[in-house]
Amino acid sequence: MDLGVRERIAKRAAQELIDGMIVNLGIGIPSLIPNFLRNRRILFQAENGVLGIGKSPAKGEEDANLCNAAGYPVTVVSGASYFDSATAFAMIRKGLIDVTVLGGLQVSEQGDLANWLVPGKRVPGVGGGMELAQKTKKVIVVMSHVNKDGEPKIVSTCSLPLTASRCVDLIITDRAVMEVTDEGLLLTEIMVPYDVKDVISHTAAPLRISNMLKCIE
Repeated sequence: MDLGVRERIAKRAAQELIDGMIVNLGIGIPSLIPNFLRNRRILFQAENGVLGIGKSPAKGEEDANLCNAAGYPVTVVSGASYFDSATAFAMIRKGLIDVTVLGGLQVSEQGDLANWLVPGKRVPGVGGGMELAQKTKKVIVVMSHVNKDGEPKIVSTCSLPLTASRCVDLIITDRAVMEVTDEGLLLTEIMVPYDVKDVISHTAAPLRISNMLKCIE
């Protein structure tokens, strides 16, 4: 089955998750990750008080009383548990979440993340993204490489209000995979059908090229 762009990004992000991890997923592309686990048992946590979220429910099988923090229907795995939001945020703030996968509007070469506000747009607020970005052991950002106007979303310095500074460890886009290192951004993978020249020309920050650079489907 051919995957759409969002599904390809989610599938690649799923490869970063190791059996037994506790993981929090942002809305949008991150919520697709449970569909690509392949026999790994990952405990997905949500700020509204669920630990053990499963795959997206089939159409017509949604449970109106079972949703993630964004209000989208979910399923749960065997052994899932429920608790209040205070407990959910205590787990996050204490550093008990192994990985969080968040969407992004901009990421800087230092790993700063802006993912909650576009000036002039009405939004509910920064929400739990601030705590997740600061307290999670590993932060992965998944997003399109450019915005709807074709402008790079990976930049030297974020122009949008920050969610958190120096928090991002890995960036996965529809064009590439980049690690955030002390020396800046390291390009490690290229998504077919793009090439290095294309990625560099659509990235507004310096890139170092890995000696082990891979092309992935």
